[in-house]
Amino acid sequence: MDVFLETERMLLRRFTESDVDNLVTLDGDPRVMRFLNGGDPISREEIETEVLPEILDHYKDFEEFGFWAAIEKGTGEFLGWFEFRPRDGGGVTNIELGYRLRSSAWGKGYATEGARALIHKGFAEFGVRSVTATTMTVNVASRRVMEKAGLTLVRTFHQPWPAYVDGAEHGDVEYRLAREEWQRRQTTTP
Repeated sequence: MDVFLETERMLLRRFTESDVDNLVTLDGDPRVMRFLNGGDPISREEIETEVLPEILDHYKDFEEFGFWAAIEKGTGEFLGWFEFRPRDGGGVTNIELGYRLRSSAWGKGYATEGARALIHKGFAEFGVRSVTATTMTVNVASRRVMEKAGLTLVRTFHQPWPAYVDGAEHGDVEYRLAREEWQRRQTTTP
């Protein structure tokens, strides 16, 4: 297994072609997809022809950035994924943080654990200047993860959605953490 990052309870590794079933299960859960497309499952065909190839393409440009499959250490179970990649095609100036976990993994701290580990690795090893994450305003659980990972709310905004998603009228939120703030917190945290 090509491990990119190890946390207390997870291994984050590169995706491979053999992850199709993992992604079908993840993106086939209406609860997982609720704040992404209103709960519609993504088809196996779309995962095979669009989703997984796009994930794999990120590794061509950057070894240290992309999408990482989250595997539970104790069981080897696929928990979901974390995204840590340049935002808007830029370099390491502004990195986008994202995560999508199976509903069976929710509420157990995995999202916060993975987010914190990626943020630390990005700032400490890769020269990242800032980390940004977005979600729907009404996605309270994801917002809590962002806050626990050290990001701060910077704005609420409205963007067009291809199809209506319940809660879209409240807009989206953007959270951010700058390297300088992260470093300051590192020196003041016991």
